[in-house]
Amino acid sequence: MKQTRDREGKPAGAHARPPEFRKIPTRLGVIAATIATLLFAVPVGSAVADPKPSLKDLSKQAEELHTQIETLSEEFNGQREKLKTAKKSAEAAKKTLSTSEADLAAKRAKAALLAQNAYINGGFGQALAFGTSDDPESFLDRAATTYALEQQQGFEVNQVTTARQAAEQARASAKTRIDEVEKIVEGLGTKRDKITKLVTKVESSLFKRAIGEAGRPGTRATRVDLPVIGAGKAATAARWALTQQLKPYVWGAEGPTSYDCSGLVMAAYQRVGISLPHYTGDQWTAGRHISKEELRVGDLVFFYGDLHHVGIYIGGGMMVHAPQTGDVVRIASIARRPFAGAVRIAD
Repeated sequence: MKQTRDREGKPAGAHARPPEFRKIPTRLGVIAATIATLLFAVPVGSAVADPKPSLKDLSKQAEELHTQIETLSEEFNGQREKLKTAKKSAEAAKKTLSTSEADLAAKRAKAALLAQNAYINGGFGQALAFGTSDDPESFLDRAATTYALEQQQGFEVNQVTTARQAAEQARASAKTRIDEVEKIVEGLGTKRDKITKLVTKVESSLFKRAIGEAGRPGTRATRVDLPVIGAGKAATAARWALTQQLKPYVWGAEGPTSYDCSGLVMAAYQRVGISLPHYTGDQWTAGRHISKEELRVGDLVFFYGDLHHVGIYIGGGMMVHAPQTGDVVRIASIARRPFAGAVRIAD
């Protein structure tokens, strides 16, 4: 017996699937495809983390840290120079205060003595005494003396008042100077801590490896013996600075075993009897400004907009300088840094 089929050719009695059920496999396929796409598109595990910086990036970061260290170091040196001045002012203020207080005490004692003399010599009731005196002429002599003492007493009282005011001003000045010193010392401590942290970071194995592997011009320092022509103080200072080659850069150092940039300049000119402050900002104003075309041996060459680096020109577009943490005193081209200007300290 043949099975009865419906008009669509399906066996009779078979139940037709609802349209929604027929769509399910299609939907499942779309979802599976979407999940697969996401799995391939989104990294998992360690791949999600940011990529490690390249040696070139690390080297650049290290150079930026060096710049920060040197900038802070010169700010530190500038504060030390301010501290020297503030301490001198504070000592002078203390001496002034001591002198003022001693002067006040002396004038008070003198005024008190004059007041006693005036009282003993009859500074009161002179009219009554004159009327009852047996010797008016003698009395007038005594009265004149008493009047003079009283006048002197008034003068001394005025002097005491003036001395007291001077002492009060001296005391206020001394306090101001001492407060200034304490504030500078506190600021120095803050800068010292910042520099120390930066130095520790830049000297870490990570940055040392980065600089060593990425490399940079002039990494390996060698002593170069150059003839320095001239007998003047500037040439003599430059010649001496060359003898300090290969001594390490240490921030805030001024020799004899290590230097920072302004410390080397200061030490070199000390050798020829010229006293310079240990601060690039003050060294910039210590002589006559000249153009790059006028440069000659011994002139100071400054770099960067904030003048945080200085070297000593030795001719031929070269300088001797103390570059940065981890480096040594060496010869370098002045073209490798942004030139800010030059100063002639001596002939």
